[in-house]
Amino acid sequence: MKPASLALQDRLLPGVSRTFALTIPQLPALLRPAITNAYLLCRIADTVEDSTAMAPEDKDAHYRCLLEGLSDTSAARRFSEALLDTGLVQDPLERELIVQTPGVLRAFGELPSEQQAALSDCITTMCHGMANFERLKNPYGLEDSACLRDYCYVAAGCVGEMLTRLFASINPHIRTQREEFQRLSLAFGQGLQMTNILKDVWEDRQRGICWLPRDVFEARGVDLKRTHNWQDHPGYRDGIRFLVAVAHHHLRLAQDYTLRIPTAEVGIRRFCSWSIGMALSTLRNIADNPGYTASEQVKISRRRLRLIVATNNLSVGSDTLLRGVFRLSAYRLPSVPKQEIGPLKSESGGRR
Repeated sequence: MKPASLALQDRLLPGVSRTFALTIPQLPALLRPAITNAYLLCRIADTVEDSTAMAPEDKDAHYRCLLEGLSDTSAARRFSEALLDTGLVQDPLERELIVQTPGVLRAFGELPSEQQAALSDCITTMCHGMANFERLKNPYGLEDSACLRDYCYVAAGCVGEMLTRLFASINPHIRTQREEFQRLSLAFGQGLQMTNILKDVWEDRQRGICWLPRDVFEARGVDLKRTHNWQDHPGYRDGIRFLVAVAHHHLRLAQDYTLRIPTAEVGIRRFCSWSIGMALSTLRNIADNPGYTASEQVKISRRRLRLIVATNNLSVGSDTLLRGVFRLSAYRLPSVPKQEIGPLKSESGGRR
């Protein structure tokens, strides 16, 4: 019989992410509890971030309490009760996640110390970064591409760093090349996060939030603050295609990351390659329809998802086959010269 903490995590995961409920079980057994716990903790932090009606200083308090809960069971209960008392968490599955936060934090405390350290560093970076970006939120986008890069780091790049630490803890080859894996993990995170930002731009805007970089669109004659019906402007559509090309660039580095993983680590390769395949397919939908006005218009179909899973499963054991699958997945995607891509991480570690 599974320990209660693992059973709780396995029950909660499908309710908050169908994608990770598919990918995490592919991982080696030694990693599954930690990575499930990490994802749930990230979703708990996201629930605070998504509460748009909450004042920034109140969010700061919730983030601090969540971080205290990593080592203090009473803080875990206070976090859960205080966030539920706001009445802002309405989705039933999200409410259940917050109700069960003390149990998720208990599961964190049962992980090996090396895994706890990796998760703690990631969640701390994420919570501090989200708190900083809370004061930059608006419906008209981030100031520039450097700001977008920093946001992608605190939302996803730090997750890539954490995963690399966890992968290195069980595989000597990854451990000896950890510095290079860490560098590529930043691109992996940025590519996935940019894909999500582009897919969800209209739903985010309805909540009064936009993560698009204004400088990209200003260079194409579009002022996101003053232009109405963005999707009708040729400059806006060109800007979207440019951002697709940037995300594509980062996902090509994510492919390099995946190909460096030993072929014997089939589970880790599946975990990575499925994510890349889904992101590339989404980017192709966006590039083909840059005037989309809802995520449903560019979301990949279930049939496409099944195809991605099948083709990647057949190829993960061979570098040659996996390279071929990656090339096919990126077919017709726009590219951008490397010199137009900024650094992956600011000197401040991605925080502003």
